[in-house]
Amino acid sequence: MKRLLLLPLLLLSLTCFASIANAQDDAKRDATREKLRTLLETAGQRKDINTTFKLASKNPYNFVGTMGEGMNFSHVEHLEIVISVTKDDTIGFRVYPHYKGGYINVDKAKDPLGFAKKLLVMSDRNFLYWGIDDEGDAFAAYTFTLESGFPNEAIIIVLRSIRNTDGFVGELQPYIDGSGSAPATTHKGL
Repeated sequence: MKRLLLLPLLLLSLTCFASIANAQDDAKRDATREKLRTLLETAGQRKDINTTFKLASKNPYNFVGTMGEGMNFSHVEHLEIVISVTKDDTIGFRVYPHYKGGYINVDKAKDPLGFAKKLLVMSDRNFLYWGIDDEGDAFAAYTFTLESGFPNEAIIIVLRSIRNTDGFVGELQPYIDGSGSAPATTHKGL
């Protein structure tokens, strides 16, 4: 009988502890978002970043910005940047190049297999890695873990490196639409 009385008490205690843990996680995530907001306001004004970041309307832990004005890109119209503060104590960057009026989609590429292979090679060799989202749209990305604290200077380095995505889109052009010259191949034909 005593055990039956202890069971509801135990369940209530576990529920309370879980609620406290979730509230602490949310508070930590909120604090990270505010640190990131402050950094993005300052860093976005730099001439080599020149991007205004705003809180996304659909997700209160995402910041979005468009890099393009004053950047003199050769291959892209602009770069759409999405920066996320995740539940997993990370900050993730996704950079979507806008090329000829839209996203670069693997399913619409003139050579989808060559395009996908080139993304993998670039992921191995570039500072930012490359991926394809659920819709098939290509993006460059970077992820920070926050276990050692908030990486102010490292975030600025990533923001400054994003503009280089324009040149990598130039390398992808032959696979996207057949324009540009075919890239030099390696010994494995990539």
